[in-house]
Amino acid sequence: MAVAKEIRGKIRSIKNTQKITRAMEMVAASKMRRAQERMQHARPYADKIAQVVGHLSLAHPEYTHPFLQTREVKRVGFIVVTTDRGLCGGLNTLLLRSAIAAMRDWHDKSVSIQLALVGRKAEGFFRRVGGHVLAQQTHLGDAPTAHDLTGIVKTMLDAGKSTDEAKRIDALYLCSNKFVNTMSQQAVIQQILPIMPQTTGRMPNHWDYLYEPDNANEVLDRFLCRYIESQVYRAVIENIACEQAARMIAMKNATENAADLIHQLERAYHKARQAAITQELSEIVAGAAAV
Repeated sequence: MAVAKEIRGKIRSIKNTQKITRAMEMVAASKMRRAQERMQHARPYADKIAQVVGHLSLAHPEYTHPFLQTREVKRVGFIVVTTDRGLCGGLNTLLLRSAIAAMRDWHDKSVSIQLALVGRKAEGFFRRVGGHVLAQQTHLGDAPTAHDLTGIVKTMLDAGKSTDEAKRIDALYLCSNKFVNTMSQQAVIQQILPIMPQTTGRMPNHWDYLYEPDNANEVLDRFLCRYIESQVYRAVIENIACEQAARMIAMKNATENAADLIHQLERAYHKARQAAITQELSEIVAGAAAV
């Protein structure tokens, strides 16, 4: 009966794990709903400011902001947004794989790469593989604010505006997960700098804005920085929604796999118990025959 006892121990262990995965699935579902609400609240502002920036990119003012200028790319920056925790399937793995592929393309062109990392998974990954990290931010929680991201955004934007060619980045990309639906999340690499002109046909007329005060430099600088901040904040909020959705699905699959494994072990337990009983009966019969 030693084998049957060992199987009973495995069944108890898996049932305890199943309770944990079921609880984590329910918690992730609850957090996902709240994350989706925050994502929906952040989208209108990000969409509207992107529309205004689209007009600016097509305008022809006397002053052209550095964020709107296309330069020869010698240094490129990547803002990589991952999660702080695991147990969310292949969400981080697929994103990091896409980011590394994009970085490899630039590296093959002898372009220097600078990194700004959001999330412990990105930090741990690039600590292992290496990379020039300018800024990093972890432990944002489930409801971060735009203020929490000010540090890394400012670091990359200062590099984008720098007049020192040895420190300036000529292009900036944002790597994050886009929330498609509960079952699907997509790794997206979006160009942030330089801001490219809109070519969707939604703006048939091109115009410039009137700046008050007359210092277009100061107005554009603040506005375009706010635009970049809104895009990074939106990416972080969507990534949190993706994390909770992926964790809910992963824990649901783990719970179902645990149920299948328990069923298999129960069958093995019954077979082992049946074999033990049969052996005991055979020994009793053999002992009685010997007497």
